[in-house]
Amino acid sequence: MRRILLNMSAYGIGNLHDVERGPAVAEYLERIDGTLAPYGGRFIVHGGRPDVREGRWDGTLIIIEFPDLDRARAWYESPEYQAILPLRTEHSRGDVLLIDGVEDGHKATDVLR
Repeated sequence: MRRILLNMSAYGIGNLHDVERGPAVAEYLERIDGTLAPYGGRFIVHGGRPDVREGRWDGTLIIIEFPDLDRARAWYESPEYQAILPLRTEHSRGDVLLIDGVEDGHKATDVLR
């Protein structure tokens, strides 16, 4: 039996450190929204003060939601985003990944299948 996937969003997640706030990062921030729009991307977390309950957290968390992983990849690889990427990478360090979300109705035990 084939499962039908419902509302399978994907996410771009970044944990940035040592961000040098200056003209290059300001330009990156001014231009990124325009690169996201054609791919249905939208910020759902952009910094903020985390309420750490376990472990230790440092850095700035960014989460961008996309309709699916193909569009997340297309955005990251787009000429428009690649053109501004050095504005961030040359003025910060961190980890960035693209990942599928879960289906509507996902339960923790679904990973046991």
